[in-house]
Amino acid sequence: MNRRTKTVAVAAAVLLTLGAGGIAAADDAPAPAAASVAATVKEAAALTGTAKLYRPAGDDITFSFDAHLAAKDNKDPQAATGTFRFSHYKDGKGGYAVAKVDCLTTGGKVAVVTGVVTETDVDAFRNKRVGISVHDNGKRDRLGYSWIGRDTNLEVPPCLSSAPFEKVQPGTGDFKVLPWQLDYPTE
Repeated sequence: MNRRTKTVAVAAAVLLTLGAGGIAAADDAPAPAAASVAATVKEAAALTGTAKLYRPAGDDITFSFDAHLAAKDNKDPQAATGTFRFSHYKDGKGGYAVAKVDCLTTGGKVAVVTGVVTETDVDAFRNKRVGISVHDNGKRDRLGYSWIGRDTNLEVPPCLSSAPFEKVQPGTGDFKVLPWQLDYPTE
């Protein structure tokens, strides 16, 4: 038998063994209680995780997300809930902001979240809507934000940000994007 055939045969045997064990375990397991099934919350979209941006000058820039869109709100991304936080410090100077999510859209491994800043020590962000985009790229996530460019005082509409142009520091990106699935009419 050649090497490829052996590999396929071993893989098939492992899958069959695991499959049979999984079926046996499933048959022995008690049926879940109705209350525990009802308690399971489904989401239409989500963005979670934390990462530090890569900056060769040593800036400490961190973004953290906990944004969710409930399944019942699948057609209304502005019903998203949660918060996100960002901070930028260098040489003991800088600041932070916390925003309350007001919109979340995702597609594949990309998410765009906006929110109104509710807590900050930077006057320019106080009570302003900001937008952030994330690309959950596995080994090297990326991130973008709305306050880039000459006119950073622009009013950001819900669900809008720039492309994810920044790279995160290797080993820090643990973003998780749950893709949004819209239900389209079939007729």
